[in-house]
Amino acid sequence: MSETTSVGVGVVGAGFLAETRARCYPRTGGVRGRIVAVVSRTRESARAFGERHGVDHVCQELDELLALPEVQLVDLCVPNHLHRPFAEAAARAGKHVVCTKPLTAYVGQDLPAEAPDEAVSATPRAQMLELAVADAQAMVDTAKEHGVQLMYGENWVYAPSIRRASELHLASGGVALEMRGWERHNGSHTPYSKLWRYTGGGALIRLAAHPIGAMLHLKRAEGLALDGEPVRPVAVSCEVADLSIAAARGSSTHVATGWKDVENWGSCVISFSDGTRGVALGSDNQLGGMESKLELLGSNFHLKCNLSPNDLLLSYAPEDGVFGDGYMMEKASTQAGWNTPIPSEDWSSGHLAMCEDFVTAVAADRPALSDGELGMEVTRVVYTAYLSAEEGRRVEL
Repeated sequence: MSETTSVGVGVVGAGFLAETRARCYPRTGGVRGRIVAVVSRTRESARAFGERHGVDHVCQELDELLALPEVQLVDLCVPNHLHRPFAEAAARAGKHVVCTKPLTAYVGQDLPAEAPDEAVSATPRAQMLELAVADAQAMVDTAKEHGVQLMYGENWVYAPSIRRASELHLASGGVALEMRGWERHNGSHTPYSKLWRYTGGGALIRLAAHPIGAMLHLKRAEGLALDGEPVRPVAVSCEVADLSIAAARGSSTHVATGWKDVENWGSCVISFSDGTRGVALGSDNQLGGMESKLELLGSNFHLKCNLSPNDLLLSYAPEDGVFGDGYMMEKASTQAGWNTPIPSEDWSSGHLAMCEDFVTAVAADRPALSDGELGMEVTRVVYTAYLSAEEGRRVEL
């Protein structure tokens, strides 16, 4: 594999996540990710994306992109309900696949298209669990059948702080007895995030899925290192709620409101096969910007991972606008006061290293660190958590 090796990437979607990929792939080292094609829901958005990033092929249909021989890797930056059909189409075309989190979700795929929103979210959680995991398994199986990789876009696995913590964890020879992880901010303001039929859930699947994925990954590596067998999740206890409803009692609110049938807060306890525990939280009730953290309390260590915010750079401004339209960090609403303008969120969040691992895995013909199996296990844990919340009890996987 030479230093000039590149992997042709076809991006499906042209929104926020696709822009993140467009920043990261050209910056990968050793193996360069080169976006050679894009397709989106509208021709206009695809054309604009292509012009911004110098993409050779602006396609009108997914099949057109999949037919391009220069596309080796297809990166799906699309809504949850499109993950399975698009991933399977790419695999059948002989393309490696990157699928953003969650790998799959229950969005009413077993209901008529005209079914009302309420019918989707009213589906029993046991049925959701069965269908979401079946979709994930089908994606994994199709990739294997066609000899391509299905890679799971979980950036936390690649965050520098978590990668370094994993190295120290394994070097210690100790056991992570308790893990605590959370992602919190003041809420998504897109109406799509507020309906189950578009997201497959609320804060639990949108936010807590990140620490859940990291915990499953870390315990798997620990088990393999200590005993030669991965440590796996065996049970989940969960509660969910829309805490923003209570905001109406106050004089004002700066967190997102108007959630239709999804939670804006979710917390679950994961029991692992070695008797240890993980606590994962997703919340849309935090002001002051994004907070993404993971803590490991071990038998002979204590590790704290700060993805966001971090204090590589601190800023102070007496009022908003002092730094022009300068970006501070995700979900930060003002420049005023003390702030943490993270030098590179793509680096600190793991997105850059994730893209580098994916293109290197394709070029070197070796497995990616975050794969479809991890995505499937996250799906299983998340929907088992929803079942636990529905039934008010601990549920075994």
